[in-house]
Amino acid sequence: MTGFIHSLESMGLVDGPGVRAVVFLQGCPLRCLYCHNPDTQSFSGGQETTPEALVKRLLRFRPYFDPSGGGVTFSGGEPLGQPDFLLECLKLLKAEGVHTCIDTSGAGRGDYEDILKYTDLVLYDVKHHQREGYRKITGLEMDRTLSFVEAVRKANVPMWVRHVVVPGLTDNPEHLTSLSEYIATLPRVEKVELLPYHTLGVHKYQTLGIPYPLEGVPPMDKTKLETWNRQLNETCCRNTNN
Repeated sequence: MTGFIHSLESMGLVDGPGVRAVVFLQGCPLRCLYCHNPDTQSFSGGQETTPEALVKRLLRFRPYFDPSGGGVTFSGGEPLGQPDFLLECLKLLKAEGVHTCIDTSGAGRGDYEDILKYTDLVLYDVKHHQREGYRKITGLEMDRTLSFVEAVRKANVPMWVRHVVVPGLTDNPEHLTSLSEYIATLPRVEKVELLPYHTLGVHKYQTLGIPYPLEGVPPMDKTKLETWNRQLNETCCRNTNN
């Protein structure tokens, strides 16, 4: 079996607890308006590798992530877009006692149940919590992500929730209040992170010769999210047994 990775980060500090090796898998079915990695969207391309070769490479970073309580995070693209490859990598890492995390929007395919057996933490990227908004942002329906949430609930895997806040799109109080109510229904939420929209990936669109969907939208001022971040963590992370 082989899979395709876009890139690998050896000292990730924001993709789960501790210092982490982060694997960016190639391919994503979504076409989010604010995607800052359009080069990971296509399922063709990337570096081909086997689970065994990738895990052997990842274990070289163990002296960095073990002492910090870190581990390995699979991101993308969409890691659930290569479910068989992801599953085999997770199995090998768990056999080595490594803490595993998947950074996902839940828009994958395959058997979530098996993957979640070998996952210690889910970083769940909430694109939008309502169907119309989800469709507008991603270009797809949200049935896959809803199925994923129910699989996480059944597997009882802890979750950190992430949500990108875009000026004029997802930054109004009504949206954030409704989002808070939705997050409160999710299983085992330990942390909420409102992420400010940025334009650091715009040059990638120019390089690829494709139009940028949010041309002219300014970056989100992260200081404006501080109060909301605090409120969401206070209200949504109290009950982790939903």
